[in-house]
Amino acid sequence: MTLEESLLWLCRIPSRIGEERALADAVIERLRSAGRGAGLRRYGDSIVVPLARRGSGPKVALVGHLDVVPTEHDGPPRVEGDTLYGAGAADMKSGLCLMLALAERTTLPPLDLSLVFYAREEGPYAENELGRVLEEDAELRGVDLAVALEPSDNKLQLGCGGSVHASVRFRGRTAHSARPWQGDNAIQRAAGLLARLSALTPIDDAVDGLTWKEVLSATMAQGGRARNIVPDLFELNLNHRFGPSTTLARSEQRIRELVRGEADVEIVDRSPPAPPHRALPLVRALEASGVRAVEPKQAWTDVGRFATLGVPAVNFGPGVQAQAHQRNEWTSVAQLSEGQAILDRWLASVGA
Repeated sequence: MTLEESLLWLCRIPSRIGEERALADAVIERLRSAGRGAGLRRYGDSIVVPLARRGSGPKVALVGHLDVVPTEHDGPPRVEGDTLYGAGAADMKSGLCLMLALAERTTLPPLDLSLVFYAREEGPYAENELGRVLEEDAELRGVDLAVALEPSDNKLQLGCGGSVHASVRFRGRTAHSARPWQGDNAIQRAAGLLARLSALTPIDDAVDGLTWKEVLSATMAQGGRARNIVPDLFELNLNHRFGPSTTLARSEQRIRELVRGEADVEIVDRSPPAPPHRALPLVRALEASGVRAVEPKQAWTDVGRFATLGVPAVNFGPGVQAQAHQRNEWTSVAQLSEGQAILDRWLASVGA
């Protein structure tokens, strides 16, 4: 298949988060048809493929998630000019497309190379199946570099920001809204926190010549029993995003300091940051292979999960980053070929 045909094939198999099994089955069948089934290891709906084994030189893993977020589309997967529409076309079936293209070649790169297709990346950290894969697959934990083929417009995006989600609950007392003095309005109790939150400005975190932005946002709110009842509970989701210099513990402390004891705080999701590893020879070789730019990864990706194990990891992929999670998601067909050429040059150079 051409890269365009391969991406259409991937997009035509639905794989919303938690519903990846059909795509995992199809990818395994395709790999076996290409003669790449030997040694394949499956963990739930995730797959590790020992693609090439040279016995010396660097050990590299290319990793990509099978799942997509639920999005709305006005038509089936299709190509219009340079634009390929489909759920996950950018995030990140474009990256999976390059992985499959490597697997289906007659000649493999001259280095130890593994492919990892995994499930449930788009949900909570604890439910992401890459965690199980890394826990159970000792060989994968020994790679010298993992490349997450997240959509990055063929830019090399180093490290990743950390993320902490906290549920903040303000408690009050109900009353009839005609007599609010008989109650305690939980929603209005949040006024101080919301004012402090609105006054925050991004904080720079510079590491290895790259700058992340530390930001804290209210992303969800829920409260109230009825239009004529003073609410006794108001709940906010606060999301703290931060650079590699901030630890998870410091992030949690930052949230609690902002709340000032005015509400109950429950940490509901924690995703660690990752350093950029810019000086690593394998990373410098990828930077020299024709990437469009080198940037910090402001969002969280699974390079953070690799970082907790001491495994260096970076982000590089052909998908259009701005289209991730968008209605009528699309990606550029031309960027697929460009990404493939960059990846080929890099694998050949580090293998040599």
